[in-house]
Amino acid sequence: MTENAIEAEGLTKSYGAVQALRGIDLAAPSGSVLGVLGPNGAGKTTAVRILSTLIRPDSGRATVAGVDVTADPLEVRRRIGVAGQYAAVDEYLSGRENLEMIGRLYHFGAKRAKERAATLLADFRLEDAADRPAKTYSGGMRRRLDLAGALVARPPVVFLDEPTTGLDPRSRGDMWQVIRGLVADGTTVLLTTQYLEEADQLADDIVVIDHGQIIAHGTADQLKSEVGGERLMVTVEDAARIGDTAEVLRGVGIGEVEVDEHTRTLTVPVSGGTTALVDGVTALRERRITVQDIGIRRPTLDDAFLTLTGHKAEEEQTETEETSA
Repeated sequence: MTENAIEAEGLTKSYGAVQALRGIDLAAPSGSVLGVLGPNGAGKTTAVRILSTLIRPDSGRATVAGVDVTADPLEVRRRIGVAGQYAAVDEYLSGRENLEMIGRLYHFGAKRAKERAATLLADFRLEDAADRPAKTYSGGMRRRLDLAGALVARPPVVFLDEPTTGLDPRSRGDMWQVIRGLVADGTTVLLTTQYLEEADQLADDIVVIDHGQIIAHGTADQLKSEVGGERLMVTVEDAARIGDTAEVLRGVGIGEVEVDEHTRTLTVPVSGGTTALVDGVTALRERRITVQDIGIRRPTLDDAFLTLTGHKAEEEQTETEETSA
């Protein structure tokens, strides 16, 4: 049986009257990615702070790399790397100097620190910018440098707290490749994210947190299956025909019609796949509704989250663990 590199049971944490965590359980086998999903304020960052020994839980227990996070936090810190939502780099030092400094803080000798920095700069495709001040780096480059810093001591467990927030699609894809490479080398990753596509791409196992509680647990496919069926998606040319289109889709579909007025896109659960698509095209043509796009798609994790929580993952809560801490 694969040993769990991360285990947590019954973790709770309150900030005044706000319960950030209400007794969550987590487990990540060695060499895997555990995705922790939820909107702002769900409790994701609080969980990472507890597991990385930055704060203590009010109750519950947790071990990381076999070490209890409250009984021996110093040993836990020797075995983990952490990269947060904002790149923690010294802007006035070069990329090379940042990494060498971190190596010295880990009590590496000068030669070992230089060698490790050079290796990481190559691994993260930062060699060309290695000797430029970090303040000249793009957002994606800073994130890669921050993650490289978290890996200087080759930790077996890495916590990535929304590592791609604010990045453009290309930089996000670069980070995904880096994370896949870590796991291929045997590193265990706990990844918190609001981007459900990200968890779909990277996570071996997923827990969904809302209001400090785990409301779902499974693989991406298992969570999608909770929504069930396929979706007929229609984008209309004329926003004035959205209401007519919704009426048509209610006759074709088997559930509620979801409307995005900004993109003029309507989505409805269907059965029968291509049969439902043909029926939809026929009905829309009969009503003389012009569409820009129409097709069948599988349910996404966004659909699953909406079904499980009643709101989308990107919607902010009125109170977050950051503001109430």
